Amino acid sequence: MAASLVAGTLAVSFPAAAATGLALSVNASAARHAISPDIYGLNGADPAFAAEIGMPVARWGGNASSRYNFKNHTYNTGSDWYFENIVASDSNTLESFVTTNRDRGTKQVVTVPMIGWVAKDSPSSHPFACGFPATRFPQQDQFDPWDANCGNGKLNGTNITGAEPTDTSIQADASFDGAMVSHLVSQFGTAAKGGVRIYELDNEPVLWSSTHRDVHPQAVTYDELGSKGTATAAAIKAADPSAAVLGPSGWGYCEWVASGPDGCAPGADAAAHGGLNLSQWYLKNMKDYGDAHGGKRFLNYFDQHYYPQISGGKDPESNALRLRSTRSLWDPTYVDESWIGPSGVNAPPLQFIRTMKAWVAQYYPGTKVAITEYNWGALDDINGALAEADVLGIFGREGLDLATIWGEPQPTQPGAYAFRMYRNYDGAGSRFGDVSVSATSSDQGELAVYGAQRSSDKALTVMVVNKTGSDLTSPLSVTGFNGTATAQRFTYSPADLTSIVRSDDLFVDCGTVTATYPANSITLLVLPRR
Repeated sequence: MAASLVAGTLAVSFPAAAATGLALSVNASAARHAISPDIYGLNGADPAFAAEIGMPVARWGGNASSRYNFKNHTYNTGSDWYFENIVASDSNTLESFVTTNRDRGTKQVVTVPMIGWVAKDSPSSHPFACGFPATRFPQQDQFDPWDANCGNGKLNGTNITGAEPTDTSIQADASFDGAMVSHLVSQFGTAAKGGVRIYELDNEPVLWSSTHRDVHPQAVTYDELGSKGTATAAAIKAADPSAAVLGPSGWGYCEWVASGPDGCAPGADAAAHGGLNLSQWYLKNMKDYGDAHGGKRFLNYFDQHYYPQISGGKDPESNALRLRSTRSLWDPTYVDESWIGPSGVNAPPLQFIRTMKAWVAQYYPGTKVAITEYNWGALDDINGALAEADVLGIFGREGLDLATIWGEPQPTQPGAYAFRMYRNYDGAGSRFGDVSVSATSSDQGELAVYGAQRSSDKALTVMVVNKTGSDLTSPLSVTGFNGTATAQRFTYSPADLTSIVRSDDLFVDCGTVTATYPANSITLLVLPRR
């Protein structure tokens, strides 16, 4: 695999008509801060690809985790697939997930159920136990084509009410979660001794009334989320004091700011809780709980999911929007071009990572910030790879602590090469730097630039993403760094979507490196330290 990733050194001839690009600069002595390796995580990955990039963190999560019963290895699919109880195969149990990732040196994030119900003992083959059985609800819009008794819980497009939770599930409170963590500690040790490092407080809880409406049809309020969150966090910490806790893992904008009863903007529920939006109150509630228990910390990571509100299309308009929309993570001048923007709920510029960090600073200082689900789409296309490379650069520059992509790229897809550019650009395990430094572009929307220095050999690494359809020749000014007279160059572009190409080295002349960045490309410059 490694031998196929990087083509041998060769002279690359770029068109003489390459347009004059933008001014780039890197100052290795400014804006220095550590880049967390955990930003390069995935929710799942091909085993060979995971090993190749040294996948730092993997997450056990998603809708099915909300009702996973560790005692019988059974979960419920919820609205994703006819509310059916499924017995996990041996290779898909929680213990298998932990074992696989522990053995490859990957940190694990394990979701614990907080919804109040987990799947009961169930048949391992059809007919399955399900939330809306035909025996109870004979009229439904759809039934599982492989299990005629299991319906989708809708009639004429409207949700059916009156499901019986005990058809599929048994009650489970925070003591169940404590027992789950104790079980994992008995199998794998504590977090401090190589066991599960991070536990997640369920998954997208404000969506329970949709995804798991057969057992939780009620809208999730501030009080329910707060009380279940603190009780579950306390149970986790009691079972393994060295483990970290992560939450609340909301699905998107509405859940970031509002409870289920309030909808998509702070309303009566918020008014009853000091006028704070749901994220702000959640952080404050966790801090208040810790303060009331001797100053103990019960939340280590403030986590939300992030899916840009763009289509999955690959037409020119969709591609351009995909590349612009990464600005919503950080740019205080960018107004989201979706229903979140002025024509919808009239949100201010999201600058989402910065907003999350501001909420933390105000309501629970010291809490780390995570995004355990995100995906900009089109990972099978160079456009998706450009967006992913841009996002990973933003994560590092903005100081995000942990991220795991959902719907991870396959090893041969362009999106996988975006990860390789940061984690294995030469096929020999070489990586982008782990200390972020100041890097600027005169137009980050055309040539995005990210800089970092490697602690291991002090080399300066500079990632440049050309988001335009033209080759651009641009000078890069390097200051605050005593490097050699040449810069190594590695490029991933439409010219060869099957490998990262090692091109000719570039001269560093009086602190300036001039390079041509191919259209729609990702280029890494590596400047060894003198």
